[in-house]
Amino acid sequence: MEGEVVSYLKNFTFSELDEQKLFPAEKQTLVDRKVLEGKNIPFFINEFWTSRQRQAASLHEISYRACFKPQLPSFFIDLLTQEGDVIYDPFSGRGTTAIETGILGRMVISNDINPLSKIFAFPRLSCPSLHDIEERVESIPVEGNRNAEIDLSMFYHPHTESELVSLKDYLLQRKKAGKEDNVDSWIRMVATNRLTGHSPGFFSVYTLPPNQAVSQARQVKINRERNQVPDYRDVKNIVVHKSRNLWKKLTPKEVENLRSAAHSALFLERDARHTREIPSQSVKLTVTSPPFLDVVQYSLDNWLRCWFNGISTTDIERKITITRDMEQWESVMAEVFIELYRVTAAGGWVAFEVGEIKNGKVNLEDHVIPLGIKAGFECVGVLINRQEFTKTANIWGIKNNSRGTNSNRIVLFYKEM
Repeated sequence: MEGEVVSYLKNFTFSELDEQKLFPAEKQTLVDRKVLEGKNIPFFINEFWTSRQRQAASLHEISYRACFKPQLPSFFIDLLTQEGDVIYDPFSGRGTTAIETGILGRMVISNDINPLSKIFAFPRLSCPSLHDIEERVESIPVEGNRNAEIDLSMFYHPHTESELVSLKDYLLQRKKAGKEDNVDSWIRMVATNRLTGHSPGFFSVYTLPPNQAVSQARQVKINRERNQVPDYRDVKNIVVHKSRNLWKKLTPKEVENLRSAAHSALFLERDARHTREIPSQSVKLTVTSPPFLDVVQYSLDNWLRCWFNGISTTDIERKITITRDMEQWESVMAEVFIELYRVTAAGGWVAFEVGEIKNGKVNLEDHVIPLGIKAGFECVGVLINRQEFTKTANIWGIKNNSRGTNSNRIVLFYKEM
């Protein structure tokens, strides 16, 4: 299936697009249509990619809230671009699109108003050697009996806290002095990801979830309920162990591609509506999943990560645009699409994942498609990727992330030549 899709799309002109050629009947793709903005929009449902289709690089194994799997950007990057093309994600999150772009030999532009995004993504592009990481970790001085300026005793054993504070101070001092290099930034990335979790591979005592920190009061309650006290975790050993795991499936070619992409990569921390650093008509493909209507309280989710990295949660919250209703969300996304149209090259694409909101009561593509069309794009259609797919599946009844399945809904836009 995928091979036939690739061979057709890489040579097609928009006027020649035929969904039956794109998704042959023998592959059992379900095709339906819906009229939006006066246009007959096709919907395609099939198992276009699976988690087993190409074993994802171990480098992606970084916990982050609400991130899509690397098979999604990989499918569209391979389908619609060639080596050397520019791939963009305006809402980068943990950097899944950026890392997959680098692995596949394309050029990276990544944007997220949250500074933690670059902290997680860029070090994995620069990809320092394991030898350099291990050597640097061993050289970092650890002072005894160090305490954080906030109470972290419910998360960490006193010796672990001392090691963690020593590492935090070392990294902040290196950055302030302008001496932070790709090895330091890698260590920062790994340590930020290991702050709290549910296994001995994290610095903290058992806590949930691993991709955001609960409050101190909540952790005290968890400790009481589980009758647990923080045990000692060796910070340096955990950083080295996680680094080895991130490296373990990388091929020499992938490492070469990643490091090459790092040299030209553009990382921004901007409102996605205003990305003046990106040249007009420079992007071949955008793959992204935007923030939805769920209100995320940044300071509650990321307070510990921000503490470790010397970031003010208050400053970040001032920059983040929170949309509390559909009308406000549409207003923001309308401007995002106008900016995407500006940066997209003629013959370029936007793959825009539309997640489930309000427990599946709202079909977000109904709102996204008109925004893209008004900005100037043509809507090729909506791909609904569903694992455990059956021909009898109801096109409108499929829910994203429904129990027992792994589904995604992606609106595909095209900028005419």
